[in-house]
Amino acid sequence: MTTQRTVSFPTQELLDAVGELPANLKPVIWDLESDPDSPLEDIDIAIFPYMADPEFLKNVRKAENVSIVQTQTTGYDGMVDMIGDRATINTASGVHAAATAEIALGLALASLRGFPTSVRDQDQGRWNPLRWPGLADRTVGLVGVGGIGEEIRKRLDPFEVNLLRFGSTARTDEHGEVYSTGQLADYAGQIEVLILIVPLNDSTHHLVDAELLAKLPDGATIVNVARGPVVDTDALVAEVASGRLNVASDVFDPEPLPADHPLWKCPNALITPHNGGNTEAFFPRMVKLLKRQLQAWSQGRDGENLVHRP
Repeated sequence: MTTQRTVSFPTQELLDAVGELPANLKPVIWDLESDPDSPLEDIDIAIFPYMADPEFLKNVRKAENVSIVQTQTTGYDGMVDMIGDRATINTASGVHAAATAEIALGLALASLRGFPTSVRDQDQGRWNPLRWPGLADRTVGLVGVGGIGEEIRKRLDPFEVNLLRFGSTARTDEHGEVYSTGQLADYAGQIEVLILIVPLNDSTHHLVDAELLAKLPDGATIVNVARGPVVDTDALVAEVASGRLNVASDVFDPEPLPADHPLWKCPNALITPHNGGNTEAFFPRMVKLLKRQLQAWSQGRDGENLVHRP
């Protein structure tokens, strides 16, 4: 048995759902915003709140003895700089995969079948049949072939699309060819639907810039379920406001999207407020992951989804 360690849970609801902890793990409640119900120096493992304000997440630095951080998100951009060499970081990779794949397909379908226009017509009681591009027979560029990217690929398969996949390196897997993101510009002229699901890092920041957007064909749709800064917002606004390109996005830069942001006024922009993984499937899947993690930590093991080690 390893030494006694204290684990902070962001809510009582999450702790109750996880149930009894291994004997050598002691639970406390700390949402990183208010004071914990135990001294900060006692906390060894911190489970972050879901989709919390990054300014509050920085408060983990006040718990000087935290050696393990568990996120409830798949992305962890900015957390390594925030935590540094103090703690390992485990993510919730896999927990959000199905839900994020759902919203990626939903955004693409809604945009390509004109759902936003139909909703506006409904508000006006206007019967307005139009011909829309649809998803079938479109060339889709899927940028990101990790866990969520694979779930998107599987869901695209029945829609009879021509799929081009892009990953960090060029390779061939069991589903065929994967091009490198460095080749994205070479194929951009063919891509009618660009779906982004890459992590945000130095190599993907503004991966979709003005030059790449200019290479997309007229009428192409950008679906971003990755992170806002993967796309150059100013360049995107210029293309969407002109009417040449469409966007259906769950993430933005800045975020939240300010009320006076020009994208709100673009009829060819479909905006959802970073809801990708936030379905009723999230909580029970997160609980299952935490139960496995707690068992691993109680035995001195790293647990799943380790993305950073000091």
